[in-house]
Amino acid sequence: MNGIKKAKVEKKLRRKTNPELVETIIAAKKNPKWLEIANLISRPKRKQISVNLDQINEKVKDGERVIVPGKILGEGQLNKKIALVGFSFSQSAKEKLKKNKIETLELLNEIKKNPEAKNIKIIRE
Repeated sequence: MNGIKKAKVEKKLRRKTNPELVETIIAAKKNPKWLEIANLISRPKRKQISVNLDQINEKVKDGERVIVPGKILGEGQLNKKIALVGFSFSQSAKEKLKKNKIETLELLNEIKKNPEAKNIKIIRE
């Protein structure tokens, strides 16, 4: 998938100290369908993806399952009914998503629940 090598992900994994991140990367790299996500979340901290709610709102349609391989921030509003999956959520994003009754999932749970990575849309920025 896009020329991503497991060995490269494993090399990046050795530098990670966050146990939740390590567990998520290990789970993602086991399945070729999730290897791209493993590569994105194993990036250095300064290159990690962070996306605001208004950016997500512009790029999605109702009913989609959206994955953000990084942090979801609370700037703006999200008024579409979607399932939002992310590695982490800011406090303000959690509050807004809960208020709007938007389904949220941690990335690790989604990897376990959907091993074939079906019906997902990845937002990188």
